[in-house]
Amino acid sequence: MRFLLISLLLIDLLQPGRCRAESVKILVQSSPLAGSQYYAISSVWQEIQLGSRLALIREPNNPHDRNAVRVEWQGQQLGYVPRRENHAVAKAIDSGEKLEGRVSRLREDADPWRRVEFEDI
Repeated sequence: MRFLLISLLLIDLLQPGRCRAESVKILVQSSPLAGSQYYAISSVWQEIQLGSRLALIREPNNPHDRNAVRVEWQGQQLGYVPRRENHAVAKAIDSGEKLEGRVSRLREDADPWRRVEFEDI
């Protein structure tokens, strides 16, 4: 897993007499797609492309993983953010961050864990 969390402090100096600070956090994480063999990846393989946008949908009541984050493309479930990598993503979504993903790697491979990689952005 590659993971990068950047926190920036932006200060608005354009309004005289009013100085306002705003915090911005950027989460970038690259992950394989977990569980793709059980979902729609085979049926959309010919359509999905590098850079395709992915929806990251929190599943707080998932009975198998309390930090589950579902990955969808055009309304079709493709799999999940891997359990070992989903804590920061789940926490960000739970705190109101609007995260999405994009496809960063596609390859023909018998191992479903190696077929699709995506980045949370």
